[in-house]
Formats: sequence, C-alpha cells, structure tokens
Amino acid sequence: MHPITGANENSPFGELTPSEFYKRHSVSHSSEYITNSRGLKLFTQWWIPLNEPKPIGVICVVHGYTGESSWSVQLTSVHLAKAGFIVCAIDHQGHGYSDALDGLVAHIPDINPVVDDCIAFFDAFREKHAPTLPSFLYSESLGGAIAILITLRKRVEEGKGGFDGLVLNGAMCGISPKFKPPWPLEYLLGIAATLLPTWRVVPTRGSIPDVSFKVEWKRKLAIASPKRYMGKPRAATAYELMRVCREVQGKFEQVNIPLLIVHGGDDVVCDPACVEELYQRASSEDKTLKIYPGMWHQLVGEPDENVDLVFGDVVGWFKTRALRATSNRGS
Repeated sequence: MHPITGANENSPFGELTPSEFYKRHSVSHSSEYITNSRGLKLFTQWWIPLNEPKPIGVICVVHGYTGESSWSVQLTSVHLAKAGFIVCAIDHQGHGYSDALDGLVAHIPDINPVVDDCIAFFDAFREKHAPTLPSFLYSESLGGAIAILITLRKRVEEGKGGFDGLVLNGAMCGISPKFKPPWPLEYLLGIAATLLPTWRVVPTRGSIPDVSFKVEWKRKLAIASPKRYMGKPRAATAYELMRVCREVQGKFEQVNIPLLIVHGGDDVVCDPACVEELYQRASSEDKTLKIYPGMWHQLVGEPDENVDLVFGDVVGWFKTRALRATSNRGS
C-alpha cells in the first residue's frame, strides 16, 4: 500500500518519527545541499531500498509548483523505493528547503534554470550511485512540463545519459480553463510580468490544495507543510507557467521516450485534454494513457482504493520497463 495510508492531517509520517517511518518501510534516507551555477543552495534527497540486494533502476522525481520533495511527494518516493528502485529528488528554487531567487518563495520567472538544476543533479546522482542501472523520470503537475523539457534536452545532447522512460502524473501540459486567471487578466500577464514581475496579483479560481486533493484530511496535510507557498502567483511566474505550456505543446511530436501518462478525469488545474493531445502526437513507440474518471489533480489525494489503483499502475509500468531496459542492455 502507498505510505499515504499511514499519514495524518498533520504529518506525512503520521505518529512516527522520520527514522521510525523509514525503518517501517525498509528504506534508507539521505540528503544534502548542492550549490547551482547561480549560487543558490538547493536541497536534494534520496531513498534506497533495504530489502533489495540489487535495485532494479533509478527514478528521478520532479515536483510541481508550490510543491516540494519532503511532503506527499516523499511518500510516493518511498513507495517507489519499496518497489526496488533508488529514488532521488530535488527541491526547485524557492520551493521546499531550497534557496529562493532574490528571496522570493515559489518564484520561477524562467523555467530553463530549473531544468538545468534538475539535469545537473540527476546526472551527477546517477553517475555516482547507479551508473549502470536503467533510469526514469517521475513527475507531477508543473514537474511534468519540466520533465518533458529534460527529456528533449537530453535527446539533443547525444550520448549524455538519456532516460529509459517517463511517467507524467497530472502533468501541466496545459492549464485548465477552470483554473486560469479570468479574462482579460490572462491576456495582460505579459505586460504585468515585464512591468511588475513580482506583483502577487494573479488570481486563480480556487487555491491549489482546495481543488487538487479530494479527501479532506489529505488536503489539510498538504496545507500543513511548513514549506508550502499559499500566496497568489507572481505575475512573472504566472506568465512563465502559461508560456511553458505553450512551449511543450509545440514540441509534443518530439517526445519519443517510453511514456506513461496518468491523469484525473476531473482535474480542474491541469487540463486532461492537453495530455490526451500529447498522447496522440508523441512519437514514442511505447506510450500509455490512463485517464481516471472522476479523479482530481492530485491522485495521491484520492480515497485509498483510487490511490492503490493509480500507483499500482505506475509501479507496474516502472518495473516492466526497468526489466526490459536491463534485458536490452544485456543483449
């Protein structure tokens, strides 16, 4: 079962201490800060299965906007580690325990440095911990757009450590019309981003936790994170998020990596129609689309039976592709 079943509305670890939690799930946990090219200290962490004599692959986790690697995303990371994978994650600038650009929390006026940070950490981690194992990307929400950009960048960099597969969970390939800023502000964002880039003026139709987590106590858990940003998106960040969606939409045909898309059918944050278009246009020979009727944006925020269904599909996909990649390398 997914470790979310042991959490409560106050802590992802429930009534356990972190060390007790890791011991219960038979994983080891480590973390360290790295310094990026812009002088920001970024928090990274990883989980290694203790009951597996030989891990079957590496999974690099990319979290979404206002998210972090230490809360509900950590529970999914532990779930994947229990399945036999070494799992690593990084907090983006201004998120979690990482430094913020100019001290502004959750501010991403340009996605490209964030993509650079992920690539630098993931490449170094794989080279140090598991250079011979197949490696994959797992992403949520905005992390999905970042992960797509990572794979496209690695595709251009011939022979520089591409990935063996990508899982997109609730990917931000397009923001739902039900969540976008109301007209005409959406069309004025470019001006606001230029003149007042840090202005926290951009309204959305509901807070992200309120429209993402279906189960109430899981919504409270998300809000309980001391590192979650609950303010309005700044103008430059909102504009960049919408620009990134347009960028990845223009590159759907270039996606040729083995691909699993899981998405809630009632997601009002990231438009399900956009990932359906990705599935249709992607050039991947191995691609799977699973739209779960009635489910919301954060699939870990569903009732337990839905969580078991979704993450059973995710783990099964990762295991099958890891074994396939290992077999192909052996031949």
